[in-house]
Amino acid sequence: MAQSRPATKPVLVPDVSQREIEIAYSFTGAELLLFGAILYPGGRLPVGETPTDVVIVVKGPVQSILMREKEQVAGIWVNAARLSYRSAPSFYAIVSSRPIKQLVDDRTQAIYELGLDSLQLSPASNAPPAEQDRFARGLVDLKRRSGLYYEAPHAVEITDGVLYRARVSIPARVPVGRFTAETFLIRDGRVLAAATRDIDIRKSGFERFVARAAESHAILYGLVAVGLSVLFGWSAGWVARRL
Repeated sequence: MAQSRPATKPVLVPDVSQREIEIAYSFTGAELLLFGAILYPGGRLPVGETPTDVVIVVKGPVQSILMREKEQVAGIWVNAARLSYRSAPSFYAIVSSRPIKQLVDDRTQAIYELGLDSLQLSPASNAPPAEQDRFARGLVDLKRRSGLYYEAPHAVEITDGVLYRARVSIPARVPVGRFTAETFLIRDGRVLAAATRDIDIRKSGFERFVARAAESHAILYGLVAVGLSVLFGWSAGWVARRL
């Protein structure tokens, strides 16, 4: 008696339009095209199977962040409570073929960090859960308003159940470093496949020289910066006295 073979899972073949983005003084942002194919056994979506959905998450390098909460005291706004995070993503964008809540449950969202309300921000203190939630919402809102965090449901287009594409905007204030674009294939609430591509965002020209100097020779860089400030201040005063 012949045994039926288990169905082979589909495979994702993703790519991005730019593997490297260089930031110069005139950089005003960029737009990434993320595209790829879903390879099924036989080259097409099996007859009778539920169509799959695609979710793409673009993340920037993690960074430590200190959040401060302001409070009004005697009519003056002062810093009150604060909470630091060890590893918050510097950039986070999620695009999908349908809203995330329609694709997976809360547990799967948390495992794969699918959505702004599912980010693992790693607070550095044992603050009460209510306080952690308040600061997390504040951090996400701050990043969202600066264009560094966003969600875009219905932004992934799937053609014939096999080809997909989406666009992600990179703002001008984006930090430099190694970014990842992770693509998830989802059906019936389960992640069937995942694949990752790396994207390098770095400074170019004079900005790159300054950034490298600040990292490699921090003390010398600081002394030169102070010296130039003093020189420019003295020059401005000298010119003002002769006008």
